[in-house]
Amino acid sequence: MLKKICLSLGAAALFFACGTNSSNSAHAQNADDGKHFGTTITADDAISYDDLMPKMAETDSLAIKVTGTVKEVCQKKGCWMTLVSDKPGMPEMRVTFKDYAFFMPKDLSGKRVVIDGFAFVDVTSVDDLRHYAEDAGKSEAEIAAITEPKREVAYEAAGVLILD
Repeated sequence: MLKKICLSLGAAALFFACGTNSSNSAHAQNADDGKHFGTTITADDAISYDDLMPKMAETDSLAIKVTGTVKEVCQKKGCWMTLVSDKPGMPEMRVTFKDYAFFMPKDLSGKRVVIDGFAFVDVTSVDDLRHYAEDAGKSEAEIAAITEPKREVAYEAAGVLILD
């Protein structure tokens, strides 16, 4: 019983994390240039998003630096973003930020970024997918249409560099 309560509380905390405020944002430490968020990183040794996907077919997690294009950002707070390929038909990758220590600008769609952290294979629950859709401003019909969990490559970034 206690285990179920703890799991429920943990899930609720994760679900509402986008709605909380944090004054410990690493963004505040790097706010002077507007290009570095979290741990300060460079683009050196970053691989493309397109090169990451085949690597993830061979493993379930990988510490790696990746460059890609931002498709969307959480419109409530900037607590997640998705990266996409320049090639059509490739899946998008959800990027969250280590320990919710920093958030991204909400107007980052279409910009190229470098992220440094861990890529991993994850199964995202229906509840979380609906939560992300709500954060992205999707319609009630689009949210209700989400009925299956999604197996996908996800990423936890310790640092982000906006390239353009």
